Amino acid sequence: MNILAVGCHPDDLEIGCGGTLAKLSAQGHQVTMVHVANGDKGHKIIEPEQLKQIRRLEAKAAGNLIGAEVVSLDIPDLSVKSDQDDLVVKLVEVIRRVKPDYMITHPPEDYMKDHMEVSKAVFDASFAATVPHYHNSFGEDAHDKVVPIYYMDTLAGVGFLPTEYVDISEHMETKIQMNDCHQSQIKWLYEHDGIDFLDFVRTVSKFRGLQCGKAYAEGFKQCQAWPRLTTVRLLP
Repeated sequence: MNILAVGCHPDDLEIGCGGTLAKLSAQGHQVTMVHVANGDKGHKIIEPEQLKQIRRLEAKAAGNLIGAEVVSLDIPDLSVKSDQDDLVVKLVEVIRRVKPDYMITHPPEDYMKDHMEVSKAVFDASFAATVPHYHNSFGEDAHDKVVPIYYMDTLAGVGFLPTEYVDISEHMETKIQMNDCHQSQIKWLYEHDGIDFLDFVRTVSKFRGLQCGKAYAEGFKQCQAWPRLTTVRLLP
């Protein structure tokens, strides 16, 4: 299968579904990781232009650990707007090229606007990608189906009760390694806020594991909208 995961910032996918993506890749599926925002404002000291280049390389390194393709849409932080055609068109182009069997993204409600805007844009683009006469100059045929969408966990799991779980026990250390690639954020959060973010990530995964009887897990909710529902278990 082809799996398209769309996160807002570099490191969001690694936090929310890195273990699942690692598991999918290990099973032989093709994984594409899209970062909508470039992360240019995620530091107090490093200037935006320099930081976005650092974070692009960090995202590539994380994706390389599991053999995933990594794509950046290069939108500045706090400028993600789902009601602007430009973002939807960029996502449509990726969807038509990748032809995913399903997609993973942020839930409609999360801790910041950029995340919620990405969720809405993914929902809109996944439908628009199936309409042949919508921006049909990419050189890619329209996707032949409106694919299921799975919403990954919120940051720290706040306000999110999963309806599906993925056992990532065998891939937990890979998830930690993927997150550890994002040193610009790991160091900053520790030095500035006193947060050990790798421990943070492990703790949330352990908590989700407790809920489903596994050592470590990631939680998801399926988008409940026609025609995206299916009788088939797609998550690994």
